Amino acid sequence: MRVLVATDGSECANVAVDLVAGLDWPADTAIEVVEVVPSGIQVFGGPWPPITPVDTSAFDRDIREQAGRNLRDAADQLAGPGRTVETAAAAGRAGDVIVSLAEQSGSDIIVVGSRGHGTLETMLLGSVSSEIVDHAHVPVLVARGRTIERIVLAWDGSECAEATVPPLLEWMLFGGARVDVLSVADAEPPWWVTAGMVSEETAAEVYHEAAAPSRLQHEEMAQEMADRLKAAGLDAAPVSREGDPAETIVAYAKAHEADLIVLGTHGRTGLRRLLMGSVARNVLLHAHCSVLLAR
Repeated sequence: MRVLVATDGSECANVAVDLVAGLDWPADTAIEVVEVVPSGIQVFGGPWPPITPVDTSAFDRDIREQAGRNLRDAADQLAGPGRTVETAAAAGRAGDVIVSLAEQSGSDIIVVGSRGHGTLETMLLGSVSSEIVDHAHVPVLVARGRTIERIVLAWDGSECAEATVPPLLEWMLFGGARVDVLSVADAEPPWWVTAGMVSEETAAEVYHEAAAPSRLQHEEMAQEMADRLKAAGLDAAPVSREGDPAETIVAYAKAHEADLIVLGTHGRTGLRRLLMGSVARNVLLHAHCSVLLAR
């Protein structure tokens, strides 16, 4: 298989490299480490000229040299038996270039740090990472930790959720990790319950009764998927909860000290900021741990 790892020499990128180095990649895996290098014109240019003239050629040379050092360091970290490591420096907008290179090289997965050197670095999910997960056509692993020992698989039995199966069952990247298969029932109470037309006690009883079929369905789905994982030799257990899906997934992962959340997404909203779906985006933005998104 082919893996594309994006780096920029930042601490977040180094976390991603360390995580990739420690995973159980299949034999003959090719890992391509890419750094997208901005030109001096991109950094200092724009619609307004700089107040002080800048020697962009010297700047270009310096950042190319630094990129070379970053790539060599990453390649040394990723080297290992049964895998080949390639490096490449490219120019352009980081998000566009990384997605394009992944398509051109036939990458099976993209791994990126949660934040980089982008203009929105204060965001939990940086601008470059956000753009990649929005537009990539392969699974994207956003790294926030260097190891993976406990996984939360967000599961609803849908076709979108099935997109998470290859990384877990076919690639077997996380063979030694425990997997909690979490299925969240998001039952809606009758309108007249939320309109305050009944007492709180009656409303609670009605809601509990209305949620029962959904709750049972999600318990069964979690159990079925856990059985599939256990049949493949993984340590898996079913878990069902009720509530807002994104909030519940994030809270469960944090409470149980998960290292990774795995979830699928439909990508059918048609809105550029929500190409991955609102649940997936909210999990990506608020999870404390790494997130693997499979479209």
